[in-house]
Amino acid sequence: MIRNLNQVNFQGFGTVPPERNQRDQKFDAPAGEWQLSQERAELFRSDSDVWIAPGTGMSVLSVSRDGENFQHFYLDKLVSVRGGVTFGLEAFMGEAAVRVFYAQPPRLVGSRSVDPQQVDRQLRVECIYTFFYQEKEQGFVFPGESHPMAELTYVDQGELHSVADGQDLLLKQGDLVIYGPDQWHMQYAQIGVAPRYVTLSFTVSGVELTPLLNRKFTATQSMVGILKYMLREQEKADLFSNDILISELNLLLLLLLRETVNPKGGKLQTANAIHSENEIIRRAQQYVSAHIREKLSVPLVARQVDVSPSYLTALFHKNLQISPGEYIRRVKLQESKQMIRENNLNFTEIAAALQYSTVHHFSRQFKEKFGITPSEYAKSVR
Repeated sequence: MIRNLNQVNFQGFGTVPPERNQRDQKFDAPAGEWQLSQERAELFRSDSDVWIAPGTGMSVLSVSRDGENFQHFYLDKLVSVRGGVTFGLEAFMGEAAVRVFYAQPPRLVGSRSVDPQQVDRQLRVECIYTFFYQEKEQGFVFPGESHPMAELTYVDQGELHSVADGQDLLLKQGDLVIYGPDQWHMQYAQIGVAPRYVTLSFTVSGVELTPLLNRKFTATQSMVGILKYMLREQEKADLFSNDILISELNLLLLLLLRETVNPKGGKLQTANAIHSENEIIRRAQQYVSAHIREKLSVPLVARQVDVSPSYLTALFHKNLQISPGEYIRRVKLQESKQMIRENNLNFTEIAAALQYSTVHHFSRQFKEKFGITPSEYAKSVR
C-alpha cells in the first residue's frame, strides 16, 4: 500500500521539509531528471543524502533500510533520502519523471519488479444465502443437515447445543460457531430452554475458514454490534442492503480470523482497553438478562457494573449503537415473546411481570418493535 509522505511516516529513511519551506530549498548540485518505468524500478544507494522532487506525472518512492523490505510513498513533495538507505522510483500511472539532486551520483545496486500498490483483500464473502433470527420453543431439536455453504450460528438468548464431527458444544448467550461447507451439523436445546439465535449461510473465497470451523467463540462487542447492525439492515431491504450485509459479514469473519491466527495482535494498551469495555458491557448485559422481570433503569444497571450512567451510555452507543435504556426495552420485549410462547400468563400478567406500567403501554411498545400486536403474535406461534 502506498503511504502518505510526511515527516512522521518517513522518519528513519530521511527528511521531509515543511511544505511552506520547500520552494526556498537551495542545492549546490544541479538536478538530473529521471524518467520512470511502470514495470521495473532500479534501486540506488548513496553515502550522502539524495534530494528528490516530483516532476511530471505521478510517481512512487520506495525505500528500505535493509535492501529487502520496502515501504512505498506517494512522491508529491520534496524529500531527502538519508545516506545508506536503498531507494527506487517508479511511475504510478502513465508516464512520470522526477528531479534528483545529489553531491555524488547514487550507486546502482539492483532492480525490482514493480508490484501493484493498490490495496486488495484476501477474504471475500461471495454470497449470503440465508439470514434468519430463530426463536425456538423449549427443548427443540433440529435433526441435522449438511449443505454446500458455510454457516454461522450466534446465540442471542438462552443456550444451544451444537453437534458437528462428533463434538457437542454448549453455546451460551454471546457464543457463536461456524460450520464448514458440507459439514453435517445438528442443534438442540435442553428441556425448559427456548433459545433465540442468528443463523447465516454463505460462501467465501480467498481464505480458508478451517481455523474457525466447529469451535466455540465468545463474540466481542464489535462482533455483536456487527450482527445487530446486520439484523437492522435486513429489515430495511433497500437497494444497498445486500451489499452492506455482505460487507459486514466480511468484517465479522476477518475479526474472527485475526483473533484465531494472531490472538495477540495489536497494541497491548488498545487490547486491554477494549477488553475492559467489553467486560463492562458483558456484565451489564448479564445483569439485565438475569433481572429482566424486575424494574430496571440505567442508573441501577450502571451501579451494578461500578461505572457512572453517562459512561455506561457512552459505551453502549460506541459498541452497540444504542442506549442502555433502549437495550433494556428490547430485551424486555424479547422476553415477552418467550412468555407468550410459553402460554402460562395472559397479556396483563406478562405486562405486570415485566414491570410495564399498563398492559396498553406494553402492547404499544410491542407493536412498535415487531409490527404486530401481542395477540397477533400469540396466534402465529400457537
